[in-house]
Amino acid sequence: MQEVLAALSVAPGDTVVDATLGGAGHFAELLAALGEDGTIIGIDADPAAVARARAAYARDRRPERPVAHLVNDNFRNLTRILERLGIGQVNKMLFDLGWSGYQIATPRGFSFQNDEPLLMTYGEGGETAADIVNMSSEADLADIIFTYGEEHFARAIARAIVAARAKERILTTDALVRAVLAGTPRSYHERKIHPATKTFQALRIAANDEIGALREGLAAAFSALAPGGKLAVISFHSIEDRIVKNTLRDAAEAGWGTVHPKKPVTPSRAELLANRRARSAKLRVFERGTASPRPESASTLTSLLSYA
Repeated sequence: MQEVLAALSVAPGDTVVDATLGGAGHFAELLAALGEDGTIIGIDADPAAVARARAAYARDRRPERPVAHLVNDNFRNLTRILERLGIGQVNKMLFDLGWSGYQIATPRGFSFQNDEPLLMTYGEGGETAADIVNMSSEADLADIIFTYGEEHFARAIARAIVAARAKERILTTDALVRAVLAGTPRSYHERKIHPATKTFQALRIAANDEIGALREGLAAAFSALAPGGKLAVISFHSIEDRIVKNTLRDAAEAGWGTVHPKKPVTPSRAELLANRRARSAKLRVFERGTASPRPESASTLTSLLSYA
């Protein structure tokens, strides 16, 4: 939190986007930094997250509080959201790519700690993890688990899932965990990390098209960022962090701005002691330059923004 606030350095009159409301913790702090001339746009695909932000805004009784727009949508649609609100450029943006404790607590299949319906979706409707598990081919399942989970036993796990669903559809987290255990060696079960962790991660990413959404959201953010504006992104696993790192680097090389600091900010020891969930977090910050990108870099920039 403190590192994000220091990096963004929100001024009272800024226009700020919190692209991932989650528990509304960042939203509340960004809101407090703004004054009556400021504007804050909060976005989340989970309607419960929008409700939490709405409650946080209601608790701010300042007569000079900023205007707030709270939107139940995916941040991949940032360009359309800003157009609909009549907002041109944005001074500060935050993308916190982690999922909140509230989502873990909801019975939607994000966690394997309890037996829950195998949904893994942030909002209502759309393809669920159960749809992917029961309808994908063995090869496609292996690709998903390996690509999005970086799981060494992806093929064996996919084979075990197909064998399990031949007997009965896999509709709960417990049923999926049993299939993962059947497809991995006993030595893998004795590690500190649960053997189903990477498979669950992969299915969550696939069900929500998180990689596609991230690419589109970042591109839209660059399009909307005002000269001198700042974009902060917190990632939690190597796949998304690699995309963030490479995208910010490409934008900097195209003359769009600078990455500062050069290396990601990671949690302090004090924060880790207080919040173990932060252990894998990496904060990267990009500052938009005040000059136009170099003409020779136009092709790189066009490629970057083609997702928006």
